[in-house]
Amino acid sequence: MRFTSFPLAASSAALVCLAFACASQPRARLEAPIAPVAEIRPHPLETHGDVRVDDYYWLKERTDPAVIAYLEAENRHTAAVLEPTLALQETLYDELVGRERQDDQSAPVPHGAYLYYSRYEAGSDYPLYCRKRGDLAALGEVADVVQEAVPVEAPEVVLLNVPRLAAGHAYFAIGNRQPSPDHTRLAYSVDRVGRRIYDIEVKDLASGAVTDRIPAVGESLVWAEDGRHLFYSRRELETLRTHQIWRHELGTDATRDTLVFEEADETFSCSVGKTLSRRFLTIASRQTLATEARIVAADAPLNPWTVVLPRERGHEYEVDHWGEYLYLRTNRDAPNFKLVRAPIATPGAWEVVVPHRDDVLFEDVTLFVGHMVSTVREKGLRRLRVRDLATDDEQEIEFADPAYSLSAGPNLNFDTTTLRFSYSSLTTPASVFDYDMTTRDRLLVKQDEILGGFESRHYSSERNWATASDGTRVPISLVYREPLILDGTRPLLLYAYGSYGSNTDARFNASVISLLDRGWVYAIAHVRGGQELGRHWYEDGKLLHKKNTFTDFIACAEHLVATGYTSPEQLCAEGGSAGGLLMGVIANERPELFRAIVAAVPFVDVVTTMLDASIPLTTFEWDEWGDPRQKEYYDYMLSYSPYDQVSAQRYPDLLVTTGLHDSQVQYWEPAKWVARLRALKTDSNRLLLRCEMEAGHGGSSARHQRYRQRALSYAFLLSAIERARL
Repeated sequence: MRFTSFPLAASSAALVCLAFACASQPRARLEAPIAPVAEIRPHPLETHGDVRVDDYYWLKERTDPAVIAYLEAENRHTAAVLEPTLALQETLYDELVGRERQDDQSAPVPHGAYLYYSRYEAGSDYPLYCRKRGDLAALGEVADVVQEAVPVEAPEVVLLNVPRLAAGHAYFAIGNRQPSPDHTRLAYSVDRVGRRIYDIEVKDLASGAVTDRIPAVGESLVWAEDGRHLFYSRRELETLRTHQIWRHELGTDATRDTLVFEEADETFSCSVGKTLSRRFLTIASRQTLATEARIVAADAPLNPWTVVLPRERGHEYEVDHWGEYLYLRTNRDAPNFKLVRAPIATPGAWEVVVPHRDDVLFEDVTLFVGHMVSTVREKGLRRLRVRDLATDDEQEIEFADPAYSLSAGPNLNFDTTTLRFSYSSLTTPASVFDYDMTTRDRLLVKQDEILGGFESRHYSSERNWATASDGTRVPISLVYREPLILDGTRPLLLYAYGSYGSNTDARFNASVISLLDRGWVYAIAHVRGGQELGRHWYEDGKLLHKKNTFTDFIACAEHLVATGYTSPEQLCAEGGSAGGLLMGVIANERPELFRAIVAAVPFVDVVTTMLDASIPLTTFEWDEWGDPRQKEYYDYMLSYSPYDQVSAQRYPDLLVTTGLHDSQVQYWEPAKWVARLRALKTDSNRLLLRCEMEAGHGGSSARHQRYRQRALSYAFLLSAIERARL
């Protein structure tokens, strides 16, 4: 969630009392490395007459050498504590790397006259982005699993050699990539720090020269159909709110670019896009509870933009185009959304295309020249429904797994009868299909090859239901290696997110095999705060109903114990970002229920962060968490905020991760939380903080370093269970 820059503090490292015994003594001689202790500097915070004293508020000073010294000391302590697991970490790392084909490539995506794809070379941390001229018809007969999914006879063009571009950078990530309408240029964005502030570069694909550079921008970019103008977003550098859309003319200095839209409301952010038909460019200005869209003809980018529907609190919509109609996915009088359309010439005359249903969430629509594909969610599972626009005949694509992940796309060609979609389940590796919407034939274009002896038949997945404290039934997806005996002896890792209406579908995770093959069960709790069971599932897990997210997770954990899948001595939990908030709450409220918890980049200082409008994401998330400037929300948020609710009690083993450059959840939230936990907890269980000093919210940009991070987390969990059995 959040970021702001701070001036150099007057204090220095000399003013901080840190017990750095783990750094000053040889680690091999220490049986129990001594943890660093952050200096207590009381800082009163008063709101609504309530005074909170934050002893570690000073950790916000990013440029203070004392802060960096503390974070580095925590890293050394974590390394010292986990030193006995180094051999296990190396074994896990080898498993993770060995399970993935190191020279793998993505399924080719048809776009115009080309096939676009990415591929890795063995040993490389970063991909090559490539294309070949041709179409998928050149593939001919396709086997059950296609590993070389691009015709070999067409010459390959490397568009971006990311390993070469990333050389010398501790962090390097390509964001958006957009070929020009005539496919002669490539516009792409680059983040070299991890803070999601990008530089846009435009590459001439004939000469290989970078012709244009636009520094310090946002993530979204799109070409006008004339191929001469590029639209992009900018962020406020302090709050990181995306607040402007600009137009750049190729060959001109970026300082002469034109501002076409500015979002003045601090609770909204904006982005720019294009309809699949390529008829319109779009600007979407959004907050949690409202949307306002603008359009302009994509071939007339200098024309003024037109508002589709003025913003109205409580009305969310997305705009698309087909023929002489604008299509809107809207929640007006439709909590689970519906699809309507109106003639472009008379935009007020809306008619219903897909009606609202109380039991089905209408999530998305893709409009092709002759077909409409609806993505809906029913009974917690996504479904794809294909309608012939000439006959109105509708078909649904069927799947057999009890729980799965499904998404339409990427689909980049409007005039096609082929639908590209991706599918996986807890036992089925990620699979890319092409579906002929006319003949209804399904073609497997690519399925991830899982090396190391993996065979799906050795594993089983299930869908269970727990009953929450208010009687609500909460779905749980599980996977394990056969055979399973429900005697409570298996270790189990329970994962959840549960915020922003984001769904955690049951998708394949090759890393989890390292746990499953060691006898673990892996489970996903589909708690309220997501939208798995419809819009109400989200509404019941936000604002003054946020605690349902936490009680749902606890109910799922209790259900798994009661039904014999695991026991409290074998039960572990994991969540990140807003899911890290969930981890903080359960650690405070039910520490005896869990053996170990991994909290990745956790949002744990809820009240203080949401009171600070200068921190990224705060202003336009008041409708997600509540605005603590209002006492009702202040009291409610304070009652669960993990940092504020730390108490003198026993806690499970805790591994907490963060990144110094995190733009979503500022590093100081987990750092402060660990400092307070260490000062108050009454047990000798492990409490570890690991801060990536060269990374942001998503961790390292290098794939092999991500394997290292996952190996460390799994080694922490495995050793926690082993210690519990001693």
